[in-house]
Amino acid sequence: MATESQIMLSGIMALANHVCRIEDKFQIPMLVKDGDIIIVGLFPVHFRVLAQNLSYHQKPKSLQCDGFDFRAFRWLQTMIFSLEEINKNTTLLPNTTLGYRIFDTCDNSYLALKGMVHFIGIKEELDYPGKCKHLISAAIGEAGSTQSVTISRIMTPFRLPLVSYFASCDCLSNKLEYPSFFRTVPSDTHQVMALVQLLLHHEWNWIGIVASDDVYGQNGLSMLTEQLKSTGVCIAFSFTIPQVYSKEKITSLVKEIQKSTAKVLIAFTTEGELPQFLKEIVRQNVTNKQWIASDTWVTATFFSKEEFLPALFGTTGFAFRRSHIPGLKEFLLGLRPSKGALFANMLWEELFKCRLNFSDNPIVGTTALTSPVCNGSEHLQAKNSIYADTTQLRASYNVYKAVYAVAHAIHNLLCPEKNQLITTCKQGLHFEPWQLLHQLKTVTFRNQFGEEVHFDENGNSAPIYDIMNWRKDNTGAIEFVQVGSFSASAPLGKQLIINRNIMWTGGDIQVPRSVCSERCQPGTRKVVQERDPVCCFDCLPCADGEFSNETGSSVCNKCPSDHWSGHGFTKCIPRQLEYFSLEDSMGIVLTVIALIGVVCTTAVLVIFFHWKHTPVVKGNNAELSFLLLGSLALCFLCSLTFIGQPSAWSCMVRSTAFAISFVLCISCILAKTTVVVAAFKVTTPGSDVMKWFGPLQQKALVFLCTFTQVVICVTWLIISPPFPSQDTSYHNTKILSHCNVGSALAFYLTLGYIGFLCGVCFLLAFLARRLPDAYNEAKYITFGMIIFFAVWMAFIPTYLSSPEKYTVAVEIFAIQFSSFGLLICIFTYKCYVLLLRPESKHTKYYKEQKVLQKTNTLYG
Repeated sequence: MATESQIMLSGIMALANHVCRIEDKFQIPMLVKDGDIIIVGLFPVHFRVLAQNLSYHQKPKSLQCDGFDFRAFRWLQTMIFSLEEINKNTTLLPNTTLGYRIFDTCDNSYLALKGMVHFIGIKEELDYPGKCKHLISAAIGEAGSTQSVTISRIMTPFRLPLVSYFASCDCLSNKLEYPSFFRTVPSDTHQVMALVQLLLHHEWNWIGIVASDDVYGQNGLSMLTEQLKSTGVCIAFSFTIPQVYSKEKITSLVKEIQKSTAKVLIAFTTEGELPQFLKEIVRQNVTNKQWIASDTWVTATFFSKEEFLPALFGTTGFAFRRSHIPGLKEFLLGLRPSKGALFANMLWEELFKCRLNFSDNPIVGTTALTSPVCNGSEHLQAKNSIYADTTQLRASYNVYKAVYAVAHAIHNLLCPEKNQLITTCKQGLHFEPWQLLHQLKTVTFRNQFGEEVHFDENGNSAPIYDIMNWRKDNTGAIEFVQVGSFSASAPLGKQLIINRNIMWTGGDIQVPRSVCSERCQPGTRKVVQERDPVCCFDCLPCADGEFSNETGSSVCNKCPSDHWSGHGFTKCIPRQLEYFSLEDSMGIVLTVIALIGVVCTTAVLVIFFHWKHTPVVKGNNAELSFLLLGSLALCFLCSLTFIGQPSAWSCMVRSTAFAISFVLCISCILAKTTVVVAAFKVTTPGSDVMKWFGPLQQKALVFLCTFTQVVICVTWLIISPPFPSQDTSYHNTKILSHCNVGSALAFYLTLGYIGFLCGVCFLLAFLARRLPDAYNEAKYITFGMIIFFAVWMAFIPTYLSSPEKYTVAVEIFAIQFSSFGLLICIFTYKCYVLLLRPESKHTKYYKEQKVLQKTNTLYG
């Protein structure tokens, strides 16, 4: 089904093939001034249209407007002021006058479209027959993006330029759809960019968005939502204000705002959509929200009234650049009402709350019929009105630039020589709309305020904004204070500048917090729950061995292997290095035991040396006994190497010293056992077997057995020696320092060799256990080996089950206990005889001559 705009457009196109005439009267209130070139102006002098009850039985009456907008009327007057200023200029369009047709759109797309269709349809005949030209050459307007979209679509087929002073919707940058559209304001793309940077600057990540239900609001909401996706800012709620007022709907929306935890509220709306909504905001006492205003209403003085102050005090937002226009205030104040001056009369009646005695105002709802009568002699200076306020000329300044941009484009078209000496344009005044459109694309000029005016490839102006803040002046009235600026063309990081303190909602100078969840403190990390926005999260403590020293961290960092997370998990502290040392009570005890063992061994050695010529000592092979005692002393001493912090040298010494000392000890016992077995088991008369078990052979056996272990140990140290290692899995806050065996094969080979010698020794001693009663050496050795085996067999499970560093204590204990076992079993009874039974130490236990002869022969 064809839209209304398409029907109108087809009618206009058909009109071009007939005689130029007006088919109907549109009855549009307008301001008219003739000139050589006519420019149309579209302004929302009223900000709403009264609803009609359409019966469809008769032609509907013209729409009636309500809500006189003083600020928009100032914009209208600024266009007239600009045109008059240009007409007086002798260098810009000399001898050429610019006229205008200005009408009120009432902030309504239908009326805006109706007006433009009316003017596009009016054509004038040229001097030669059959040719017509459009009455208008360009249009200035409209304020609303929705209206600008509608008007631009109707003007595009005719290539008529439209220059807006307020429409900022990014959709209008599409030159494929709107090739004839220009604007003296930045695109909303840059405003959205500025809003996002403002949110990030103040660390707001939980916001609400309210948008108007039109092209401007919906497009702004869409862009803002899209850009916020990659910034970590979440939208708590977003909705559009219905264009058709519904108390139930508005009340429901305000209640949603009130219960939301979001403290910052962005209002991406047009000025006309807000009044009823804000009244409900005030009625429900929603005064704890920080309002961020879009450029359409951030300097709208209409909302600075006392009734809106509780909710809007502290409002902040981005406004178009401001400038002072010399002479404008005097021009505005020079306005006077008169019969036929429709808009001036409306202003007068609204401002002075009266009804002019000559008023022909057809607009319903501006003033009541019971208002007092005035005659127009009142003074505008006496009223502190929005209309005459020229301190915040932003949209007015954009109107001023738009008019001058069109004028310069026409001048470039009609006066191409650019010669300062000429005073008239040589070309005729007739030109096609597409020619002016082309000139607007390339027009560049510097106005009297030093600003360079031009349009980019999308018809947009320089993306520069002022940051405005609503605060009270000395009289208690709201004033708009500039607190910073935003320039999209500045280097990244320098685009947003805030150079003054901002007064926030409620008069607070402290930046309000608007977050779904407070930032996680150091020592914790944020965890987003499934289906929740990324801004809503829980804060969980870091795990053991992790830390977080930043606020708002999403991950906890791993501590280095030699560190652990300290109290509060905010930093890593060095782990305590733990090893078996003398600081432990167990270490002291084992050290004392080792020293006792050395002392006892030394004492036995002294006793044996003192009675070395006795049969008891000789019968036990004095040299092997001395060597055995020395090796036992070494065993006790090597256990001390296991105490203290492991180092490269201590690890190598403790492993090899233990292996060699024990092999030396077992070798001596093996030699003694072998001789005893040979002496008492070889009974063949005249046998020369015993010559292989003499003193030299015994020493060779000890040397050979010990040398084999030495070779194994040296090979171990060369190929893969033991080295100090640290076990970080031992304890959270501690590192266990221990010795790594290096080559496991070498380690097990040394232990296996010790076990092999012990097994052979035990076997031989067991075979010789039934020797004559006068000679019990084999029994003592057997008992010593049994104890040795018992200790080391018990050592294995105990070692594996001992906690942490006490595995070293178990190993030391095993060394010491097995050493004491050998010392006690082999030497205790002999020392007893030597010390306490001196009368028996020569004959009693060796009375049998055979025993004495054999042992003396073997041991020399």
